[in-house]
Amino acid sequence: MSVLDRILGPRVSQEDQAANPQLYRRPKALFSAAALLLVVSLLLPYWVLRLDAPQFPDGLNITAYVNRLAGDVVEIEGLNHYVGLGSFEDGAVFERSIAIIAILMLAGLLLAALYIHSRWVVLLALPALLFPLIFVADLQYWLWTYGHNLDSAAPLADAVGEFTPPIFGPATIAQFETLALPGWGFLLALVASGLVAAGLIYHRRAYKPLVEAQLAPEAEGAPD
Repeated sequence: MSVLDRILGPRVSQEDQAANPQLYRRPKALFSAAALLLVVSLLLPYWVLRLDAPQFPDGLNITAYVNRLAGDVVEIEGLNHYVGLGSFEDGAVFERSIAIIAILMLAGLLLAALYIHSRWVVLLALPALLFPLIFVADLQYWLWTYGHNLDSAAPLADAVGEFTPPIFGPATIAQFETLALPGWGFLLALVASGLVAAGLIYHRRAYKPLVEAQLAPEAEGAPD
């Protein structure tokens, strides 16, 4: 058996497909749905931050998409100046530059996984499975970086001191109250991750017996 055949895995006969149609459709449907959700998530915010300050009684909001910020960015940047926080434009520059193509690649890998009937499917599905965790870890890194690199010349830098804003939930920074929430895009990516996990489970149920049956003759013919 060639290396390519081992990677692609066994083909499903028409008889098996007719006898167990849902068995083989289920992992494909789950991977396809996960890929679709990842693509749709590009259109939606991944993170939302609300800030309440005495100067702005109605509050300020920032909506973070994977490659850009929207909302009251200029106003919040002005408040950040007093605390000593750096500019949003200086954070996650590389991540924002590759975000769209990277997520499209994750979706593409999931679609490619539809044609893999072996354990190698994990290599194609794993990036999408871990993507929400990677996003949260990267966001936490940048929040920590901002909170621990204050401009000492800022008026409130000494009063605030180093801090780490929470990824999600409320926080108090000097005289400002913040509330960070996951956006719908992130929630879709999280659902996609769950679908990928389920798809891997059903993929194993569908194709593991076929792989074992395919390898059995080789094992029987192997010398002792």
